[in-house]
Amino acid sequence: MPNVNLAAIKVGNVRYNSPWVQVCIVGFVCFCSVGMFSAIGGLGAGGTQDTQLSDTANAVLYALFAITGFFAGSINNMLGPRLTLCLGTTGYSLYVGALWCYQVNGTRWFLILAGAILGVTAALLWAAEGAIMMSYPLEKDKGRSFSVFWTIFQMGTLIGAAIALGIEANSTLPSVSTGVYLAFMIIMLTSIVTSWAVLPPHLVVRGDGTVVELEDSIGPKEEFKAFLALFKDWRMVALFPMFFSSNYFYAYQGAIVAFLFNGRTRALVSLLTGLGSIVGSIFIGFVLDRTPFRRRTRALIGCGVVLFLNVLIWSGGVGFQVQFTRDTVHTAWDWTVPAAVGPIILIMAYYIADASYQGLAYYTMSAMTNDPFKLARMAGYYKGVQSAGSAVSFGMDAVKTKFLTELIVSWAMLLVSIPLAALVLWHCRDTNYGVEKVVHVEDVMDSQMHGAAVPKGHHTEVQPVIATEQKPALEAKEHEATAGV
Repeated sequence: MPNVNLAAIKVGNVRYNSPWVQVCIVGFVCFCSVGMFSAIGGLGAGGTQDTQLSDTANAVLYALFAITGFFAGSINNMLGPRLTLCLGTTGYSLYVGALWCYQVNGTRWFLILAGAILGVTAALLWAAEGAIMMSYPLEKDKGRSFSVFWTIFQMGTLIGAAIALGIEANSTLPSVSTGVYLAFMIIMLTSIVTSWAVLPPHLVVRGDGTVVELEDSIGPKEEFKAFLALFKDWRMVALFPMFFSSNYFYAYQGAIVAFLFNGRTRALVSLLTGLGSIVGSIFIGFVLDRTPFRRRTRALIGCGVVLFLNVLIWSGGVGFQVQFTRDTVHTAWDWTVPAAVGPIILIMAYYIADASYQGLAYYTMSAMTNDPFKLARMAGYYKGVQSAGSAVSFGMDAVKTKFLTELIVSWAMLLVSIPLAALVLWHCRDTNYGVEKVVHVEDVMDSQMHGAAVPKGHHTEVQPVIATEQKPALEAKEHEATAGV
């Protein structure tokens, strides 16, 4: 079977090696892995009725995710995004298999072990994803790049929830059937294969003819120095609250979904949260890329919009939460119960705000630099801190903390973090093109590009290019030779 040069594929004006296609591929990988996992999470307690076991497994998952996350960007920079992404997909199907095993055999320890393994692999996946999504597109497209990725990824949640809803529609059992887990596990396994469709950065060419990065990986010594430098950047300290709080509320929301609704209604809620996430991502992408202002102004407007959404929606959440506690005697609602309609809409609204918040976080990092290696470290740091917050929140929920306390803590952190993100964005440049190295395809040898397709009006260099640092020495030799003549 002949080898296919994916980077050379071009259909009309659509190139396989364009940033948009690559972001779509990464979105599809996450569609099949993280999207399905999110659909399971949206069922409340992983689709089981044992909230404490689910919280324990998630606390272990996010604790390992947090530890690995700090180093995941560096691992991505040394292995390259394709291999890192592939390794990152492997833990998701194992975790769902463990949920299935618990449902059938009641095996608790395997679920906790699978959570630990997933914590390690998920950190790798998100570091690679973040590096690709934030560094491959042009600066003017970075908000919409998030929208495209998040929409495709959340379509996994949407379709996964639709599968669960189809299976559970005629069921009134409190927990989810084993058929749901089997369907999800099969879909998750496909992500391991599709991750290899992602191209390395030296083969990706943007619409303006620039190459993302000529180097696919860097050495351990150089990476270690850059890794340490990350923690000396005041902006990373300022963004810590935003990163820590960005998934903190998932434990609370999952707990109240499990408390309020029966199995099939939880499947409906999961579907609607996926839809809410898609709406939120498209909305924030438009605000950050399409409002008619320079980048810094657009970013600050985005901060104001996200702050407004979080004040509005979480205020409604407080009004609802004061009506019940963990000790309230409650029969799980079915979607046919009129009282369930308002809470279902509220949960969906939470995820509109969540997607907008996540989009702002990614945009803030991508505004700081275009360097894929730096962005991989930032993405790893982001997911590491985020997962530390998740571990704390699931641990908080596992010890039966009051629902209202969980809500207030989650909301307070969101409100504190947005002004700090605005401070970082205030200090960002309107563009990084003038201060960071930019490589055009015209300056790259054709052999280095391996026949990769280029945008219309651009071409690769057919003669060897003299490296910048070699030019002065070569010019000096030419001057000496001329002088001798």
